[in-house]
Amino acid sequence: MTEGDTNLPTIERKLGLQIWGIENMKMVPVPEKAYGTFFEGDCYIILHVSKTANTGLCWAADESQHAHTGSASFGVMSVLQVSRNSKARERYFLTSSNSLLCFLHHSYKKGGVASGFKHVETNMYNIKRLLHVKGKKHVSATEVALSWDSFNKGDVFLLDLGKVLIQWNGPSCSIAEKSRGLALARSIRDSERGGRAQIGIIDSERDCPELMQIMRMVLGERRGELRDAVPDAKADELQKANVRLYHVYEKDNDLVVQEIATRPLTQDLLQHEDCYILDQGGFKIYVWRGKASSPEEKKAAFTRAVGFIQAKGYPSSTNVEVINDGAESAMFKQLFQRWTEKYETQGLGKVYTTGKIAKVEQVKFDTTQLHARPELAAEQRMVDDASGEIEVWRIEDLQMQPVNPKTYGQFYGGDCYLVLYTYLRSGRPHYVLYMWQGRHASVDEITASALNAIELDKKYGDEAVQVRVTMGKEPRHFLAIFKGKLVIYEGGTSRAQKSTPEPATRLFQVRGTDEVNTKATEVPARASSLNSNDVFLLSTSQVCYLWCGKGCSGDEREMAKRVADIVSRRDKHTILEGQEPAEFWEALGGRAPYASEKRFQEQVTHYQPRLFECSNQTGRFIMTEVVGFCQEDLDEDDVMLLDTWEEIFLWVGKSSNTQERNEAIASAKEYLRTHPAGRDLATPIILVKQGYEPLNFTGWFNAWDPYKWSDGKSYEEMKNSLGDMLAISEIKVDLNNLSLNKRALSTTNLAGSGTANASSEYKSHFSHSDSNSHSNSNSHNSNSQSSNSHSSSSPGTVPNGDGIFSREVLMHRTVDELPEGVDPTKKECYLSDADFHDIFGKSKDEFYQMPKWKQQNEKKQFGLF
Repeated sequence: MTEGDTNLPTIERKLGLQIWGIENMKMVPVPEKAYGTFFEGDCYIILHVSKTANTGLCWAADESQHAHTGSASFGVMSVLQVSRNSKARERYFLTSSNSLLCFLHHSYKKGGVASGFKHVETNMYNIKRLLHVKGKKHVSATEVALSWDSFNKGDVFLLDLGKVLIQWNGPSCSIAEKSRGLALARSIRDSERGGRAQIGIIDSERDCPELMQIMRMVLGERRGELRDAVPDAKADELQKANVRLYHVYEKDNDLVVQEIATRPLTQDLLQHEDCYILDQGGFKIYVWRGKASSPEEKKAAFTRAVGFIQAKGYPSSTNVEVINDGAESAMFKQLFQRWTEKYETQGLGKVYTTGKIAKVEQVKFDTTQLHARPELAAEQRMVDDASGEIEVWRIEDLQMQPVNPKTYGQFYGGDCYLVLYTYLRSGRPHYVLYMWQGRHASVDEITASALNAIELDKKYGDEAVQVRVTMGKEPRHFLAIFKGKLVIYEGGTSRAQKSTPEPATRLFQVRGTDEVNTKATEVPARASSLNSNDVFLLSTSQVCYLWCGKGCSGDEREMAKRVADIVSRRDKHTILEGQEPAEFWEALGGRAPYASEKRFQEQVTHYQPRLFECSNQTGRFIMTEVVGFCQEDLDEDDVMLLDTWEEIFLWVGKSSNTQERNEAIASAKEYLRTHPAGRDLATPIILVKQGYEPLNFTGWFNAWDPYKWSDGKSYEEMKNSLGDMLAISEIKVDLNNLSLNKRALSTTNLAGSGTANASSEYKSHFSHSDSNSHSNSNSHNSNSQSSNSHSSSSPGTVPNGDGIFSREVLMHRTVDELPEGVDPTKKECYLSDADFHDIFGKSKDEFYQMPKWKQQNEKKQFGLF
């Protein structure tokens, strides 16, 4: 395939997934039933089309030929051109990594170019292969050598013998890895074997002698100790933070790569007339193509990226993403200090900079909609309508001391406070525990506030959402619970015995238009601190001035009057900018220039939320992003980080690693410190426990299910639900075939649902033998009829007079294998009450009260769908 080749295959303009392989330099479609299986010697083009984005992926294994990689690279650009949607964003990748194959479970098999894509595999029941299972979020299985040398202590391995799948779990495996391995084994059984294979689980070799005997018959006797777990080759956050931007151009037929900037990067470095390479520490390479760059430069994007990788000495597996000007991904944008979109509205309102004259956006919304619209709660950073109850403690002598309720809302920069907010949701109490840390508090007090927060959380059953609040970075809900009476004093303490007297003159800047968003912050008492867009309170020993700048609103003036009664008991005098008495300027030390120009809102950057899995098991801080995340990606064995830019959420699974739980806050701080965009280290960090998620967290997820954690099954429950336990009395293995003769003896860990003799073969991705297919189909039908004939005479298939059948003839059976008169859509109806309860763990009445989709999921799980 060349750039001038127009002989492209038929490319359907449809949503969803399409896959092609490269054969003889041409694109050949892969049958849908083979999606997810990749041969290590081949190149593939994967097109995923959605309403909002078109993603083209060139997947090239390390063993694939360079010519095929080039053809696939051009093919990706071609399919994107054909499937183009003016409203969709386009991206394409060059990779040999499995990290981007997140839209399907996938496995890698031996073979490829050398065999000309004519992969003729053995009969599906005459298979002997070993799969190395990797990944906790998106599972992949790579075929490895059929030898004990392929094993290690930290991973899951699947010995596939056609009729039997044996999952061997390394002694260092986590529950999550075991669960993902089991899910893959069940997927192979159900999708590739029609549900007619048995799954055996080895968690402990000592407890599974019969399964270990099978493995030794296939792999031979094991000699020596197994290798230790090999950590994934992932980049840590320090490596990812090492971003460099290069200008790429041609000069005298030579490729010139010139470094122009390092972290932090700014958006104005990218010129529309040129192409650039952004190197994220060798972890990933981005190629940005300006919209005004020449067609020749755009077409050469892949070639330049590959040349750059070779010049830098990076591995050939380095991930490359080509991004078009105007269609940048969230991951790309967050590598820049600021990123603004074209045509965003401007006007008085919110800015993200912390400049002295920044104007706060005042957005009024209906708090009664928060529970009905969790996405609103997330956007507004509101847990609820702030109508709950509060308790406040101050850290004094490293212990918690209750604060007088009359002074709630007054915080001093020399102290640390704990604020417990209690609210009702679905009739039961929920808790938010704020840890407010003063700018001038001692290190011991900050540490003590964290330790006391843990003890207070335990008192409430470890259910509290913990929020670290740095002085001056109070989240919106924190402001709301104090009903417009939040006052932040720069220094000092609220303790009864104060070491230093309070200053006679104090100046406070008041921002806010209602009870939800108002706070008063002490600023230096001098004229240069004033701002024409705000209201200020100047408290002296004689009087309290309410200074109203020309740009302030009536709502802001009204809220300032409420706060004035808190900061001073003196008489209140309201003065307008430009009409100040001499005493006003004398209290501020004289006149001085201050910010007086009316300002417009800077362009607002809307960052997409991003979810990461956190890990420090290898001694390095590793974060793995979950692309296109949903609630299912919150694994109870993990600590997850949700970055919404203004806040950092740490979600702690109930079975997560103790060390990772204890170091969750430190991990979040490390994430902010190493972020390529140079993030604000005072960004609020919110600790959320599994099962106690607040609305401002769940609102970032589509279709949040509050009952998921109570309905979810553990790994042991999944293992026990594989089906009836069967025994293997004799196994004969030879080099060409594996035959299984079963007799019911004793119960083992081997579970399954029958061994009907199907003889359909794995087909080549790109070669189809109609005669073989016809023959196999006839053979399969013959076997099915024979099986049905046998079943009909079996005692288990005879109903007891009430239309009840034994579970053996109903579970994991096709329509042809069911007893006569059984409705295949209602197999569970024919179970006895005892069998039904034993299988589903509930009565029939309880089962049929469940939603239809849950009924179907459970029926699928137990082979009754």
